[in-house]
Amino acid sequence: MITIAILTVREAARRRILWLLIGLTIGSVALTGWGVERLATLAREGGSDELEIRIGVSQILILVAFMFSFVVAMTAAFLAAPAIAGDLESGVALAMLARPIRRADLVIGRWLGLCVVLAGYAAASGLLEIAVVAFLTGHSPPQPLVAVAFLAGQGIVILTLALLLGTRLPSVGAGAVCVVLFGLAWMAGVFAGIARLFEVEVLATVARATRWLLPTDGLWRGVVYALEPPLVIAGAGAAIGPMAEANPFYASAPPPLPFVAWSVIWVVVVLGLAVWSLSRREL
Repeated sequence: MITIAILTVREAARRRILWLLIGLTIGSVALTGWGVERLATLAREGGSDELEIRIGVSQILILVAFMFSFVVAMTAAFLAAPAIAGDLESGVALAMLARPIRRADLVIGRWLGLCVVLAGYAAASGLLEIAVVAFLTGHSPPQPLVAVAFLAGQGIVILTLALLLGTRLPSVGAGAVCVVLFGLAWMAGVFAGIARLFEVEVLATVARATRWLLPTDGLWRGVVYALEPPLVIAGAGAAIGPMAEANPFYASAPPPLPFVAWSVIWVVVVLGLAVWSLSRREL
C-alpha cells in the first residue's frame, strides 16, 4: 500500500500538467500580489483608512481563494479520475493485481499518494498567496492554516469521489462528473442563502441538505470564515442580517464540528465504496 502511494506521488511529479499548474500558480500569485499591493498603496495615498484597506484586501483574498478552490477541485478530479480508470483501461491494473497485491491496497495506495500531492499543492499555493499579500500589504488573515486545511479538505472530497467513479467510468467521464457536481454543490449553497433571505425555509433546508451529500460547499464556508477579519463578520451580520448569508463569500460562523466529523466519515465511506466497487469488477 505504501509502495503504491510512493509510486503514485512519483508518477504525479513526472506529469507535465502538474508542473504547468505549479508555474501558472506562481504566475497567478505574482499577478494578484501586484494588484493587491497597488490597490493598498493607491488607497493609502488617497487617504483611505487602514481599516477600510484591511477589509478590502481581505475580500480580494477570499476571491483569490475561490479561484484556488476551483483549481484544487479540478486538479483533484483530473488526477484521481485516471488513477484507477487509466490502469483498468491500459491493462496495467491486470498486471499489478496478478502479483500478491490486493485490490484494496491499489485503491488506498493511490488515494494516499494523491492526497499527499493535492494537500501539498493546496498548502503551498494557499500559504504562498497569503504570505505574498501579507508582505506587500501588511494584511494577514486571522486563521491562515485553518483556511488552507479546509481548502485541502475540499480537494480530498472531490479526489475520493473521482477515485470511486473511476472504478466504473472512463477517466474523462469520471473527472467531468466530479467537476459538475462540485459546481452544483456550490450553487446549492448559494440557493440556500437566497431561499433563507426570502424566508422559504423548505427550499433552504433542502438546499442545505446537499452539503451533507457532497460536503464541498460547507468546507468552502470554512475557508471564507478563516480568511475574514472578525470585524467583517460582526459588521455584516449586524448591518444586513440574513442578506449577508446569501453572499457565497461570507460566513458568519465556521462549519460546526458535527459537519466536519461527517466530512471525514464521508471520505472514509466513499473510499470504502471505491474498494468494494473495484473488488466486484471483472478485469
